[in-house]
Amino acid sequence: MTSTYRTPATPEPHAVRPAPRLIATDLDGTLLRDDKTVSDRTIAALAAAEEAGVEVFFVTGRPARWMSVVAEHVAGHATAICANGAGVYDLRRNELLAAYPLAEADALTVVGTLRAAVPGTAFAVERTHGFHYEPGYSAPWAEPDSMVAPVEDLLVADPAQPLLKLLAKHPSADPDEFLATARAAAGEHAEFTRSSPSALLEISGVGVSKATTLARCCAERGITAAEVVAVGDMPNDLEMLGWAGTSYAVANAHPDVLAATTLRTAANEDDGVARVIESVLAARA
Repeated sequence: MTSTYRTPATPEPHAVRPAPRLIATDLDGTLLRDDKTVSDRTIAALAAAEEAGVEVFFVTGRPARWMSVVAEHVAGHATAICANGAGVYDLRRNELLAAYPLAEADALTVVGTLRAAVPGTAFAVERTHGFHYEPGYSAPWAEPDSMVAPVEDLLVADPAQPLLKLLAKHPSADPDEFLATARAAAGEHAEFTRSSPSALLEISGVGVSKATTLARCCAERGITAAEVVAVGDMPNDLEMLGWAGTSYAVANAHPDVLAATTLRTAANEDDGVARVIESVLAARA
């Protein structure tokens, strides 16, 4: 099934929102610039948030091994929610804190269903410590130890490592139509979303999303949704943006994200996340 979350009601004019205690931000297309760097202004904003006692969570579709882009600039903000909510990591200790995997049986069902619904689809798997893919799956970023084999073999190759994501790629499908088709065909077995401009689907366990894992992490800290500010740009951010009490879309966001949010910040190339952090801290002063 596709996850749905109730968007917090708009407060009455006389209502007072609690001061934000946590900022949840996506990375690619949001906090990171297009060249995958972190701007000086953003680095300064992260440090200022730490000094003010406002936690920043990095909530991303990236696997943990791709978090080096922010690891040097996290200030005191060490928690990363990776793989669209399937893994929670401590960046300072490089440690997996929690995993919410996709069951291999559900993954196999999704593979068979998508192959029938959209012929030409190729698959890859993302486990807690590695990425593996089919021969027909283009993966220029693969590591030397990545296995290349039919996905059926990959799904049973390393049961000791939780399966964080199944990836489905098509060479020519329209990305949004591909997503809609997958949800309609196999939505009862997994969660489907996308964060790439290409026809690349990210598939997680039922009920697993950025929002569900962020909610768990916040509950552990006694933080309510009303005390969270979220920033994102792509469909895999929608549940998180709907859950948080205050949500921003960067100016370069996908049309669905722009339609689902009322607050805007500058594009990722113009330090949109830094501007949000600065405004949150200025309101607390």
